[in-house]
Amino acid sequence: MATERRTERSGPERLLRQSAHSRQASFLELFFDLAFIVSFALLSNRLAGDLDWRNAGQTAILLAAMWWIWVATAWSTDWYDPNQPLIRGLVLGVMFVGLLATAATPQAYGEHGLIFAGAYALVHLGRAALLLPALRGHPIQRRSLLVALWFAVSAVFWIAGGFVTGMARQVLWLVAIGLDYSVPLVGWPVPWLGRVPSAQLRVVGEHLSERYRQIFIIALGEIILVTGLTYARVGMGLAQTAAVAVIFVEAGLMLWIYFVPLSGSLGGAIERNQPRGGVFAAYGHALLVAGAVLSGVGAELMLMHPLDPARPSWSLAIVGGTVLFLLGRALLGRLVYRHPVWRASTALVLLLAATPGLVRLPPLAVGMVSAAFLLAVILGYALVPGRRRDGDRGRDNLPG
Repeated sequence: MATERRTERSGPERLLRQSAHSRQASFLELFFDLAFIVSFALLSNRLAGDLDWRNAGQTAILLAAMWWIWVATAWSTDWYDPNQPLIRGLVLGVMFVGLLATAATPQAYGEHGLIFAGAYALVHLGRAALLLPALRGHPIQRRSLLVALWFAVSAVFWIAGGFVTGMARQVLWLVAIGLDYSVPLVGWPVPWLGRVPSAQLRVVGEHLSERYRQIFIIALGEIILVTGLTYARVGMGLAQTAAVAVIFVEAGLMLWIYFVPLSGSLGGAIERNQPRGGVFAAYGHALLVAGAVLSGVGAELMLMHPLDPARPSWSLAIVGGTVLFLLGRALLGRLVYRHPVWRASTALVLLLAATPGLVRLPPLAVGMVSAAFLLAVILGYALVPGRRRDGDRGRDNLPG
């Protein structure tokens, strides 16, 4: 009987993820995620090479673009069956073109700007070129069409930015990434064609939450990678060894804060807040990943200049990683879980208030203070456990 039901499904229906399919991420998805450690490492190196506000803004746009490639692919494997040959080919194709975009990031605002913009646009429009014919005759085809039309609009700004230089490129790419991030919240509306129905924007919370966990662990892995490579290069002095200990503790605390009170019920929180829960989770994890990438920059600074005289740019880079992490943590709790996040929010406010004093400290001391604030968040959960909500099956505490 099961065989008969499978044969009755049309070609487009076979592409769609079925409720009976495994909610765990596939090996292909994990393989896809591993490619992003290269992107995170290159972006971290790019920022570490020039710690000024202009380069920070440029790197933020590039990281946002690479993150949206990951998010769009994660949604694709959530909406469609990753075991289907077409979807497998789609993921591998995105992985290859994404590597081209990654390789272009060091000179994305120089001679490789058009390569980066073209690769980014090709990822999203190429996905549509494969899916639209395969979904012909199915109502889901309209969803793919509306999404593709908006990516086509943003592609105009991406490609135009590739042909200009300087601030003009940065402004055009900022407009483009702003469009890509904002239109999912309103269902990709197109005049005369309407918007994507809410029912077609639903995601499998358990699957998507596992995807987010995987990519966040990989982002933290970039910190360990930078630490190990830099430690081997600068030598194993006492100050450098102390810096390694601080970096390791800070990365471990980030992992602890993410997993213990939050991650186990993330899928349930996304399910409860359909269809925006998946989009808000993408925004929150963008900040978490950005915090990890910036923490990689801070790790390199602590190892290369542990006790050197303070520089504001060094201190801000080290503190900034923790600030972005706490901000992303608070955003997840507030928008996805719909619950006040007083521990992370309090630590964030106090750390920002202390930052003017931290800019006078050497990098190692700044790192120790940042780690202390993360430890305070963990102690807050231990001393005052968060409330449980029905439907979480007692797996963990909600953020508070």
